[in-house]
Amino acid sequence: MKPSPISPTVDFDRDGVQHGFLKLPYSRDTAAWGAVMIPVTVVRNGDGPTALLTGANHGDEYEGAVALRKLTDTLTPEQVRGRVIIVPFLNFPAFRAGTRTSPIDKGNLNRAFPGKPDGTVTEKIADYIQRHLLPLADYVLDIHSGGKTLDFLPFAAIHVLADKAQEARCQAAMEAFGAPYSMHMLELDSVGMFDTAAEDAGKVFVSTELGGGGTATAKSIAIAERGVRDFLIHCGICQGEASQRQSIKLDMPDGDCYVASTHDGLLEMCVDLGDPVNTGDVVGRVYDVTRTGSAPVEYRAARGGILAARHFPGLISVGDTLAVIADVVG
Repeated sequence: MKPSPISPTVDFDRDGVQHGFLKLPYSRDTAAWGAVMIPVTVVRNGDGPTALLTGANHGDEYEGAVALRKLTDTLTPEQVRGRVIIVPFLNFPAFRAGTRTSPIDKGNLNRAFPGKPDGTVTEKIADYIQRHLLPLADYVLDIHSGGKTLDFLPFAAIHVLADKAQEARCQAAMEAFGAPYSMHMLELDSVGMFDTAAEDAGKVFVSTELGGGGTATAKSIAIAERGVRDFLIHCGICQGEASQRQSIKLDMPDGDCYVASTHDGLLEMCVDLGDPVNTGDVVGRVYDVTRTGSAPVEYRAARGGILAARHFPGLISVGDTLAVIADVVG
């Protein structure tokens, strides 16, 4: 395997606080010898576990970016036993553009793993994470929300894993994060995900979906900040008393959880996030916007549960996820 073109300006093995960059050379019209400079902070204090904390894997998701950027200013070595690696803006080109995918190559970082050291910019970032950051970590927290096209109940999430001991460790970390909801999540498109890369490497991995609509709220940022703190306490890296917060357990066991639109048009949601849904209930209607006088298409739930996610904003296209319904299991 070729070496990564990315070089860190920090020493991951040095004690103290370091603020630097993951430097990726990128020649372009505006900078022949330019680089993509991905901010990174390392806080280390002797031997102990390592947590890798990441935000803006998708560039239009902001809870992780805000919470982790604030953490880089406040976390000190005295608070740490072991090491914390913080990358608030993982897909930095997408984050700067405010888009889900990179404006450089249209790469979706969360579908680019394991990446390629000689691939596109997005593939090079994925390769560096896969081969250089993940091996350093014992615990991984990747903070997501719905971006510009989805809105979610605020939940932390793990996947069902073949290794049940690893799954149990992930579940304990998810519960420690303490989001209002905790989800066993079924992904429709899991190929190339950071989640899969971390899980296949045997790491304790937790993801989140903390809101959406292409912005963050005071409430969703507070959930992220508290969750990060309690996650680090659970890892044994930070000291303190973890918050005692109730979390409603959810499950997405099969494809019937997803309601997909087969029409373009104006979306009327008929239930709101967190509302109960029965099998056969109308969850949304799509109206033809090219003419009046035609009946809307109704979309019904194939299962009961609660509305865990919805399309955002008000116009929808063929193939878009309209709604996600999850089981309440505890």
